[in-house]
Amino acid sequence: MAVRTRLKVCCIKSVGEARMAVAAGADILGLVGPMPSGPGTITYAQARSIAAELPDTVEPWLLTSETTATTLAAAAEESGVSNLQIVRHLDPDELERLRSSRPELKLVQVIHVEDEGALGLISRYERHIDAFLLDSGKPSAAIETLGGTGDVHDWSISARFVAATNKPVMLAGGLKAGNVLDAVRRVRPYGVDLCSSLRQEDALDAELLQEFVQALRLADQERT
Repeated sequence: MAVRTRLKVCCIKSVGEARMAVAAGADILGLVGPMPSGPGTITYAQARSIAAELPDTVEPWLLTSETTATTLAAAAEESGVSNLQIVRHLDPDELERLRSSRPELKLVQVIHVEDEGALGLISRYERHIDAFLLDSGKPSAAIETLGGTGDVHDWSISARFVAATNKPVMLAGGLKAGNVLDAVRRVRPYGVDLCSSLRQEDALDAELLQEFVQALRLADQERT
């Protein structure tokens, strides 16, 4: 039986974009909160209004660059979103404090795959979070990037990461209709996540979205 790869459409900026993504079959919508870099940022108030319009079958995830249990909890409260995609490599103690104070929150830790050092972060975070998301940011660069790069990282490292953890792993970074078959075949992620390749003139493009969904479902046909 084929496995269904979950689809996360990120950088959603309006209720109209959200409805388009839901109609196309998205399982998760990414709402990008205040961020030092990357596209698609919206306010917490905007995130709240979009999340309120989603059906129960679709999860809103708030992307946040906050780094403490207190500010992460505040972001969840202000946005009304209980799924936090944490884009910095945090101190695990802060995640533990957040777990203790807000156990209802779902925590997704982003791992920026710069090199094989990403594999060492599994044991650092695994017991504190609900899922991982592998992306192509460069937090160690002179000018850090925390996602939305449109760049593909080393999928051989991502595949080893997926095999080494019992947590669900989302794959992001440079995905598009033309490479998602190879990505799913090689990495075997729980889900895929994309933003820039689905947008034209800063708007979600229905044709690009449909092309990607079709390519993803073809990829799923060979998964077992």
